[in-house]
Amino acid sequence: MPNQASKPPLTGNNNKLKTGDNPSPSPSREKSVLVWLGLSFVVIVLDQITKMWVSATLALNQPIAVLPFFDLRLLHNPGAAWSILATAGGWQRWFLAGFALIVSGIIVVWLSRLKSQQRWLACALALVLGGAIGNVIDRIWYGYVVDFIDIYYQQWHWPAFNIADSAISVGAVMLLIDALWMQEEKGKG
Repeated sequence: MPNQASKPPLTGNNNKLKTGDNPSPSPSREKSVLVWLGLSFVVIVLDQITKMWVSATLALNQPIAVLPFFDLRLLHNPGAAWSILATAGGWQRWFLAGFALIVSGIIVVWLSRLKSQQRWLACALALVLGGAIGNVIDRIWYGYVVDFIDIYYQQWHWPAFNIADSAISVGAVMLLIDALWMQEEKGKG
């Protein structure tokens, strides 16, 4: 006679999923999430390696001409994008780091809930995640973000940026494309 104690009770609807229940992720979904987190990791590593190299090689705010419109120029940005809040007195370091960590957590949860077919959206989120964490590392370690890519035309300079900023920007554009055009395609199909 089989051991009855090892079987779960069959009462009510304990063994059925209700509408809205979230079953544990399938192995293929978990593998997909790991691929996208791997992309985020690559962004973080490239970002940190380039920042370490630039910080060890260049003098602060001394341009090195690469092309007629592109210099390498080491800059320290204690603020957000385009140096917003750069002169805020120091509180912005922890505020921006905390905000980026919260957004990163939301992105990880979002990534874990995507279907494996949503590769474009997953790639966009992974790029934003990698860039956000790359810049958070700087904020926590140094109190500023290391920027070094200086694009300009004559005397007009775009705000300096780094690999993390580039990943965030590409990811944001991909998110806009997904929201504006790819959602329309899903609605038609």
